[in-house]
Amino acid sequence: MANSDATTPSLPVNAPLAPKENITPIGSKLAELNESRSEMLTRIQNLKQDLQNWRSKLDTQVKVYQEELSGLKLSLNAEVEQLRSEFQELRGTLHQQQEDVTASLRDLGLQDVSARETKEAPLAPTVEEKSEEAHAPSVEETDKKDQN
Repeated sequence: MANSDATTPSLPVNAPLAPKENITPIGSKLAELNESRSEMLTRIQNLKQDLQNWRSKLDTQVKVYQEELSGLKLSLNAEVEQLRSEFQELRGTLHQQQEDVTASLRDLGLQDVSARETKEAPLAPTVEEKSEEAHAPSVEETDKKDQN
């Protein structure tokens, strides 16, 4: 590498770094910084206040929704209990009706059998009666034998 001093121009030692017209007094810069700082603090305080208001509104909404949900839950539970009791009632009614129908069918079946026995007995002899009649002589046969 070559000598770096040769490529960069050197400045005179007495040369000012900035022109004197652009130099502002330190007091005015401090005043600007303080003003900027107070604006920032005001903005931050406003944002904090907005955030607190937002949280407060949000908390209020949450409480309202929780109360509504609690009311809906109680209402739903009451309706569920009412439906359960109605279903129990229906179940009992259906069970009672089933027992009544079963008893009626049983009674009809017994009455039907007993009705057939009372109606059919005088008209048609039972199997046992038919077999006894076949082995026992009739009155006419006995009279014919007696005449012979």
